[in-house]
Amino acid sequence: MRHSWEIVTRVQSEGDAHPQEDGCGFAGPDAWIIDGATTLLEPLGLPAATDPQWLTQALTTALARVGTGEMSGSLSARDRLAAALRRIDAVAQPLVGGERLRFPSAAVSLAHLDDDGVQIASLADCRVLVQDPEGGVTVVLAEQADGRVDEALDGQLPDPEERLRLLRRDRELRNTDGNLWVARREPEAAQHADLVRLPRPALVALVSDGAWRAVDLGLVGSAEEFLRRVSTPVEALELLTELRREQARIGEVADDATVLVLRPAALD
Repeated sequence: MRHSWEIVTRVQSEGDAHPQEDGCGFAGPDAWIIDGATTLLEPLGLPAATDPQWLTQALTTALARVGTGEMSGSLSARDRLAAALRRIDAVAQPLVGGERLRFPSAAVSLAHLDDDGVQIASLADCRVLVQDPEGGVTVVLAEQADGRVDEALDGQLPDPEERLRLLRRDRELRNTDGNLWVARREPEAAQHADLVRLPRPALVALVSDGAWRAVDLGLVGSAEEFLRRVSTPVEALELLTELRREQARIGEVADDATVLVLRPAALD
């Protein structure tokens, strides 16, 4: 059987601090969301507005190539992500050589339809909301990107310089054993992706952490309510507008916010 997705909603809002570094898309049986990590180490000057934006755009292209490839149907979700990261490594080589530590990184979630349902492979903190035919919602999240720094601080309110130092050190340790794995240029990162298998969904929403702030700030009370609020383009735009207004009211620097809602297309 040939599996594919149908679009329901796609909305994006650029944050306050930098150009858009989120991305999302779908091709063939695959759908994905990418949240580029804001640069903390010395930039490489990749050909885009920012290094994370370059990675988001290049990874979107790489994932689309995998989703429409002739052999794509035989690959698992992790293998598909690995194939896309191999492509990133190849196109990065002539631009920055073998540089890895300062190479941009991103959170990514990939949802892959197959005969058994849907596989979701996730690195870091994008969320995937999966609604079953009975209306129940499962939230898939691998790991908060800065969660280890927050744990190290243990609820303290450190000097901003100290927090920045810890965040930079956390970036330097990413994609090494015992630390956070993210989408960068190492294909082996895909084998560290959190993998969840669920029955065939009725609806799937891929959500960046910037959009999930609507839940964190109490604008919606649950994952079920969030999914309902983003299930039409108008309602999704209204929710992101409400979020930006609330962030302005409380003085919060808004992050990029992205929501992609899809349903499985009828089987061929």
